[in-house]
Amino acid sequence: MRVLVVEDEVRLAETVRRGLAAEGFNVDVVYDGEEGLWAAKENAYDAVLLDIMLPKLNGYKVCRELRAAGVWTPVLMLTAKDGEYDQADAFDLGADDYLTKPFSFVVLIARLRAIIRRGAPERPTVLVAGDLELDPAPRRVSRGDQEIELTPREFGLLEFLMRHRGDVVSKTEILQNVWDAHYDGDPNVVEVYVGYLRRKIDTPYGRKAIETVRGIGYRLAADGG
Repeated sequence: MRVLVVEDEVRLAETVRRGLAAEGFNVDVVYDGEEGLWAAKENAYDAVLLDIMLPKLNGYKVCRELRAAGVWTPVLMLTAKDGEYDQADAFDLGADDYLTKPFSFVVLIARLRAIIRRGAPERPTVLVAGDLELDPAPRRVSRGDQEIELTPREFGLLEFLMRHRGDVVSKTEILQNVWDAHYDGDPNVVEVYVGYLRRKIDTPYGRKAIETVRGIGYRLAADGG
């Protein structure tokens, strides 16, 4: 199995390379985001270990550019940042998993093998609900011919609702999938962001695509409202 390591800390990169090689992986190492993006586009890898804080191009941008280019190689992000929003943003941008430094090499190997087993199925190109469209790769949302600007969190929430359009999803499901599986903050943050979305995708167009199902959660109309 071939793995690309994109890490600017030379000693850590070499430690990871040696450890992976000892486990039977074929490892390429690069030290900045631009080179990592080029390598991941030009070569076939089973997985990419991607640091977030990189010179020239940070890991978030590398991941976003890969997905925009249709490269679905599984990405495991490595970072010293451990905030819940940092993790959620990584997933919003297309990462498959996230590991905080310092990390156990045993855990790294387990996570790496897990994302490789899952493989790299291509994500749906465009999600559609009536005239409401969401394109995950370039992170574009529109109603008809009107493009709508969303923040990363708003985009993640809308994407989750559109992948389950017509179904009722609970606040808990939204928090686990859009925020973090271990999120323990105020669950009312979901209501706040639903309100933000409504003001952007519904109110200006006279629509009511996002329905509140009292006592249960929310539903996005399959026809886009």
